[in-house]
Amino acid sequence: MARIKYQEAAGLEVKRGRPPSGPPPGKGELIKLYVKEGRTVRDVAAALGCSKDAVHRALKKFGIEVRPPAKRSRLWKVDRARFFSDLIEKGVEGTATAAGVSKRTLQYHLAKLRKGKTSPGGR
Repeated sequence: MARIKYQEAAGLEVKRGRPPSGPPPGKGELIKLYVKEGRTVRDVAAALGCSKDAVHRALKKFGIEVRPPAKRSRLWKVDRARFFSDLIEKGVEGTATAAGVSKRTLQYHLAKLRKGKTSPGGR
């Protein structure tokens, strides 16, 4: 670190950060893999041998719209009052089955409720 400060003080150009892990992705490659094949940013990065950040930068540079993140659980759309009444009546497994989600997903949302974070149906 001292060497970088000395070079900066001397007015020399200093490179900071890590060097790129591979060549930046081209527009044609991105359109083929990300847009047409529908791969994720991580999959595209692995296929092209670069970082996911490089893929994000290239998507922005070429004006390709980034898809929204993964779908949210169906529990976010459930009516809050019905959710709690189902939970009391049917229990965790019955409520999960009725909502069309796994038991683990329901437990995850219940844990978030206990911590005071956003809740199903209550955003």
